[in-house]
Amino acid sequence: MPGIVKDICKTFVLHAVAAHFNNGLLPTALLFLGLTLVSGDLYFERTVLHLSVIALCMVPVSFFSGVRDWRTKFHGGRAPIFYRKMWLSGILFLLVGSAAGLRLTHPGLLAEGGVFKWIYFGCLLGTLPVVVLLGHYGGKLAFQWKNMNH
Repeated sequence: MPGIVKDICKTFVLHAVAAHFNNGLLPTALLFLGLTLVSGDLYFERTVLHLSVIALCMVPVSFFSGVRDWRTKFHGGRAPIFYRKMWLSGILFLLVGSAAGLRLTHPGLLAEGGVFKWIYFGCLLGTLPVVVLLGHYGGKLAFQWKNMNH
């Protein structure tokens, strides 16, 4: 067991872990939102809030660890892909923060209906293409970095 712990400590990549959190949590939040709409069970929607708040907390961790990796692994190289990832992270933070903020300030959002309900849905749905693009660009960078070092 100590060998595993030593290996994890030696190879742990904070950015990859933080980014995968969001790439897993937000599509799962959308799944639970769909379950809420299909079943009418508001407990599923409460899970959406919990997942969104956790993702909101992880976006800055992912962002700042990504900036650190960019500076160390890529020497802060000025390439459009890095700036796209930074913009997308900002957009993700705004979308998730808006959704969580709306839901926290309007607990009966789904029952009340109205414009806030649709903004809430739009913010949550908007996270999906953002995390897909972030993952896509991250994969391209990881593959590029691996090829540069082998």
